[in-house]
Amino acid sequence: MQACPSFLYLGRGQFIGRGRNDLTLKADPMIQIPFSRHRLDNGLEVVLSHDPGAPVVAVNLWYRVGSRDERPGRAGFAHLFEHLMFQGSEHVPETAHFAFIEQAGGSLNGSTWLDRTNYYETLPANYLELGLWLESDRLGWLVGAMTQEKLDNQRDVVKNERRWIVDNQPYGDWDERLQAMIYPPDHPYHHSVIGSMEDLDAASLEDVETFFKTYYRPNNAVLTLCGDFQEERALELIDRWFGDIPAGPPVPPIPGRTDIPTTLEEPVRQVVEQDTSLSRVYRAYRIPPYGDDGWYPAGVAAHVLAWGKASRLNRRLVRDRRLAQDVVAYAFPVVVGAAMLVLWATARPGVPVDELEKALDEELLEMAGVADNEVKRAVRLIEARQLSELQKVDERADQLSMFTCLFDDPGLINTELDRIRGVSATDLHAFAERHLDPARAATLIYLPKGGGA
Repeated sequence: MQACPSFLYLGRGQFIGRGRNDLTLKADPMIQIPFSRHRLDNGLEVVLSHDPGAPVVAVNLWYRVGSRDERPGRAGFAHLFEHLMFQGSEHVPETAHFAFIEQAGGSLNGSTWLDRTNYYETLPANYLELGLWLESDRLGWLVGAMTQEKLDNQRDVVKNERRWIVDNQPYGDWDERLQAMIYPPDHPYHHSVIGSMEDLDAASLEDVETFFKTYYRPNNAVLTLCGDFQEERALELIDRWFGDIPAGPPVPPIPGRTDIPTTLEEPVRQVVEQDTSLSRVYRAYRIPPYGDDGWYPAGVAAHVLAWGKASRLNRRLVRDRRLAQDVVAYAFPVVVGAAMLVLWATARPGVPVDELEKALDEELLEMAGVADNEVKRAVRLIEARQLSELQKVDERADQLSMFTCLFDDPGLINTELDRIRGVSATDLHAFAERHLDPARAATLIYLPKGGGA
């Protein structure tokens, strides 16, 4: 069956499809996501975005705490705490949070990252109060329901998660290795989100209570609602369920040294023999933090390099020269001191890793002369994905929470694409010359065990 052209519409912007591989974007720069901003007396920040397009509502809560806030000896605690937040509170029995949402026909989850932890539900609009009650109860009344049994259980879950996705997975520890290479030991991004077995074992109930009282307070959170609701009624419900939760003391500063140069002072290199079938080359560079003007050329550069079959590395290393099995590139959107651009290439069977690394270096050096049409293609890829994502109420709520939490400005949701569209070939030339220098790179190479270096 022949594939049909794709069509997508968002507000006053639209994609016009003329064929499977001939999709052009007509984007109206006046597209605006409506929102209003409020603050409760206890410091809880509230963002409301009304959208009557579907009878659903997204409840999204961001806390300004991530792995960056962990003290030495407690790596992985923010992620462990995310698990504990689903284990019941004083008025919600263990596992009932999932049961209530699913019985209402909704979905839910949470996630932990370097800069934040978030929790979210998408519900039929008439169940808005259920979502608010559940989130408020674990914010206000979690500690009283915490037990050693719950802590031990979720500690084991996280340790098994580490075994599954890191310790027993080919290349599974790449991110914590690269973070340790890119960031100095006293920087809050030096360690990985999931943490170490030793630090997880050291966590106590007292640690849980201290962590909760330090970071899980209304004055350290952003609550966003997006979807079909009446704004005045939503504010009444938010005040009913969150208004009586007391504010906590000011959140302590992020530990460690947060001000670092946005390039490495010298190259670093690590070769790892692991139980893998194919060699892989990772390359990472420090870049300006997310939100800085210098981050956006890095985001576009990642798309020029490895997003889609027409990208440089896919075209030259995978298809033409047949040196690589796959290629990946992306810029970490993190905000403390410096972010990180990561790319990797997996060698085809029989391809020496040094040949692949040499070819990768050649392509990266040529980025200093990237053509204007390549930049425009990358910008359109980012634009298409962003416009598509913003049609979903849960994604819209998450981005409003993100921009409020990280930058104190939910309105950035309406200007983020302008910063991407403003990246030119000249910007990429300057970025490549400054940041994609081999003398400023972290190189991580995986070799099949017994293959030799």
